[in-house]
Amino acid sequence: MAFVFATPELVSAAAQDVANIGTSLGAANAAVAAPTTSVLAAGGDEVSHAIATMLRNHGAQYQALSAQGAQVHQRIVQLLNSASGAYASAEAANASPLQTLESTVLDAVNTPTQALFGRPLIGNGANGTATSPNGGAGGILYGNGGNGYSFTSGGLQNGGSGGSAGLIGNGGNGGNGFLGGTGGAGGSGGWLAGSGGNGGAGGSVSGIGEIAGAGGAGGNAPLLGWGGNGGVGGNAPQGTGGIGGAGGAGGALSAVGGTGGTGGSGGVAGGDGGAGGAGRGLFYGLGGAGGMGGSATAVTPHTGGTGGVGGEGGAVFGYAQGGTGGIGGFANDTGGLGGQGGDATALLGVGVGGAGSIGGAGNAAASAGGAGGAGAALVGVGVGGIGGIGGFANGTSGAGGAGGSGAAVMGLGVGGAGSIGGFANDFGGAGGQGGQGAVLIGAGFGGAGGDGGSATVNAVGNGGDGGNAGALFGIGAGGHGGNAGSGVGAANGGSVGVISDGSFTPTPVGYGGNGGNGVNGGTGGTGGSGGTLIGTDGTNGSP
Repeated sequence: MAFVFATPELVSAAAQDVANIGTSLGAANAAVAAPTTSVLAAGGDEVSHAIATMLRNHGAQYQALSAQGAQVHQRIVQLLNSASGAYASAEAANASPLQTLESTVLDAVNTPTQALFGRPLIGNGANGTATSPNGGAGGILYGNGGNGYSFTSGGLQNGGSGGSAGLIGNGGNGGNGFLGGTGGAGGSGGWLAGSGGNGGAGGSVSGIGEIAGAGGAGGNAPLLGWGGNGGVGGNAPQGTGGIGGAGGAGGALSAVGGTGGTGGSGGVAGGDGGAGGAGRGLFYGLGGAGGMGGSATAVTPHTGGTGGVGGEGGAVFGYAQGGTGGIGGFANDTGGLGGQGGDATALLGVGVGGAGSIGGAGNAAASAGGAGGAGAALVGVGVGGIGGIGGFANGTSGAGGAGGSGAAVMGLGVGGAGSIGGFANDFGGAGGQGGQGAVLIGAGFGGAGGDGGSATVNAVGNGGDGGNAGALFGIGAGGHGGNAGSGVGAANGGSVGVISDGSFTPTPVGYGGNGGNGVNGGTGGTGGSGGTLIGTDGTNGSP
């Protein structure tokens, strides 16, 4: 059986084109009618009269045939127009019963569930309104949650919360706050599959000393899906910026946490960034990144917002990674602290701590970079996160963030490297200490200390100490100390052993880390001690 596909609009357009062709031919025929049907004889003889008569007859016959052709042409145009109308009528007749059937079926299944549970069986939840700002819940079986209402007038107003999804669907986004109001929280994703909704933005303010609204938290994803992102904090040009909303948690089966919201900028102080959402899954878990701290724009002494902490990562079988910390906010006076990396834990697999973020830059002083998150595994590999770089400043720069600890009961523990201190015109920041690497059975490696920050005028930063390392049944290697930043103050190498409750405990087998090198006549760092039974001490750094 052959199927014919036709678009009524195209058929109608073709009919119009054919009609235009007929109009053009009719105009051309009318223009040549007089010259071809009124030919005069060239002379008074019989031959000239005969030729003229033949030409006039030929012109008349052409006009008669053209009239018949015009009638046929007009019938074709009429047929095309009729076909276009027939196709359009057929489509309308076919569509109407299907639409009616769909509406009837949905009404039949949704009406009782709406009456009993206050939500449809299938369908999206209603968006919030000024009188009812929270978004409606999505269908029990399928449907997204409605978005929360964003106020644009009146006094202080909190944004409406996003509606939650049912079995399958995404949570609704939270509405924005107004005049210092808090952003609405994102709705939860579907119980089986679906991501959480994003949080709404906090309301901005303009008055002296006022505090802007915080961003709304991202919605959670129960099983399969990503956590929603946190909303950004509101701005306050003459006050304090709003805090960024926290990211939502990822699903329990495969987890990715939402990103924390950025803190709002403020004249007095920037808002802190929101924490990243947790990602704890069965097979893998990735914590969300922390939000960036808000900037402080006033010239008088004020501070940028602290970067948000990265979300925790977790996995039962597989890979887990903590979220990266948020960048510290810039300030004309003192930059905000860099956010710490999130911790990560894997039962059987690999746990990697999130990296700390860079400290906020400042004209007078900068803040330290965030510490790396700890990475741990019961059986497998635990890797500490790298510390964040110290913030840059014209005055005193920030210290580098310490590396996170890496630990495992059985396997490999690697401490994260400490980061470099920030550069400054006046005083350079110290390098971050390397993270401790510790295992019960296996091998532990301390993280290297970060190099000290350089300075163009006064003192430079000291290098960071190398991380300690130890294994009760295995081998340990302390991290190397960081070099001084273009000057004195090199750091010591890490020793073989672990720190527990503030006290250092040496372990039997391992190699101490080398001390950092001094520069411009500065003393080198001392090498770390080796194992109590087997191993060597690290070498001292050269001057």
